[in-house]
Formats: sequence, C-alpha cells, structure tokens
Amino acid sequence: MSKLVGPVELNVQQRCKTGESPVWDAARACLWWVDINGPSLFQLTPATGAVAQWDFNEALGCVAVRADGALLLALRSGLVRFDPATGEQSAIAAAPYDPKTYRFNDGKTDPQGRFWVGTMHEPRTERSAELYCLTEMGLESRASDVMVSNGLAWSPDGTRMYHSDTRAHAIYTYPMDPASGQIGARTVFATLPPEGGRPDGAAMDAEGCYWSAQFAGGRVLRFSPAGDILEEIRLPVSRCTMVAFGGADLQTLYITSACEGLTEAEQAAEPLAGSLFKVAVSVKGQPVPPVR
Repeated sequence: MSKLVGPVELNVQQRCKTGESPVWDAARACLWWVDINGPSLFQLTPATGAVAQWDFNEALGCVAVRADGALLLALRSGLVRFDPATGEQSAIAAAPYDPKTYRFNDGKTDPQGRFWVGTMHEPRTERSAELYCLTEMGLESRASDVMVSNGLAWSPDGTRMYHSDTRAHAIYTYPMDPASGQIGARTVFATLPPEGGRPDGAAMDAEGCYWSAQFAGGRVLRFSPAGDILEEIRLPVSRCTMVAFGGADLQTLYITSACEGLTEAEQAAEPLAGSLFKVAVSVKGQPVPPVR
C-alpha cells in the first residue's frame, strides 16, 4: 500500500444486507447511506459518532442530498423527496419499469446538479436495465444495454461520465456535454477478471482518478484517467459495495459493504460484513453537489 492510503478502520459496525450509496452532506457535516434490502436509511455525524436510522417498506436503491435541505430517495416505486426531520415523503417521479422485475440501484448527482439513477434487472438474465437522468420532463433514459447499472462518477471538468455494469465486470466512459447533460457513445474504460471482484459503486477524486469498490473481491481500486490501476485497498470483508469521499477536507474515503448472500459459514468468517468502513487518503475527493 502506498503513502496515499492509510489503514482501513471500522467506522460503524452493522449487518446491512446491502449497504450502499454513501454520500457526504457538506451542509450538515454528515454521511448518508442506505441498506437497500433493509430497507433503511442511515445518517452518521462523525463529530459525535451518532448514527440515526429510518426504516422503509420497500427497497431503497440510493440517496442524494437536495439543494433545499431534503433528501432524494430512489425507492422501488419511484423517486421521492424525503424530509428526515419530519419523515414526510412526496413523489418526484414514478418508477419507469415493472417493479416485479426491476428496481433502482446506483444513483448520483453530476457536477452540474443533475440527478442520475440506474436500474437493475433483478433476475439477472437480461441486459435490459437502463440509466436515467432526472429532468424537468421527468426521468429520461440516457444509456442502456446493462444488467446492473452501477459506478456513476464524472471527471472533475464534467466532460466524461463513468458507468459500470457489475455483472459484465466492465467499467465504461461516455463523452458528456456539461451544459446539456447529453452523452455520446460509450467506450470500455476497464474490464476486470472475475476472480478480483465485480465493479460496484464508485467515486471520483480531484485528480480525475476513479475509485471503484470490487464486490466479492474485498478491495477498492483507484484507476488513473487512462484506466491503469494505481492503488488497491484491501478490506476485511469480501462484499464491499460503494465508496464516497467525505469529511470537511474530503479526504476520508467511506466504504459500504454487504452481508446478504453470504452463507452461514461465510458470515461467521466475516463478522464485519455489512459494516461501514473509512480510510484516510492524501488526495481530495471531487465534491458531489446537491440535486439542484
């Protein structure tokens, strides 16, 4: 391990079925994340160590911070505005799919404040999932031909979008017009061997390097803008799911994980599976703005 990355630390010990979607909330100085199949929303305030939890009755794919101080949640049934202070929900957009077969998965805000969210085909037999952008007209499909949409991130200048298909072991890039949010044809950024895990959630640092959690691989990889692996972080759990930069200096890398799908013996061997971890890094993360 290089001098760029410090030791992996246990931050919040829990048994999330599928911990996902960590996002730093600069205004509140806290971290939000979800347990997709809990289904639950969590808030960590690092200054005090306090953890709050809200439970839901349907799958919760991801969370984003809104500019008005509320949250955007991608529930199976659709996108909602959620006020964590009151618990009030209001609909933003209905799910554009059959909820018996699909659900929302990874979602994130681009550098201009547009919210993007992908879906996944739950039977995992078709490459029929899509990636949507939330506009004034609703959810607009911008990319397809994936089974499990994941790994959203953008280059610091907003001209390059990253997106992965976890089941295909592939990370893609698309040229993007920052002003309009329109993307061009995708190209393969990196492919990963099956034994090293599958590319799951990701984050971008200020140097334009892409950090990708490798589900079932027990590691996080840092890729250069050219697609070369620069760093590897090994975790005490196999199913790391997503990363996010946080803290006042954006130099804490938060890592979520999952325990769902592990056998009883595997869970015994991984007592921290489903927990939240953190790592101090010497490079700043690229800020993720609130949804405008």
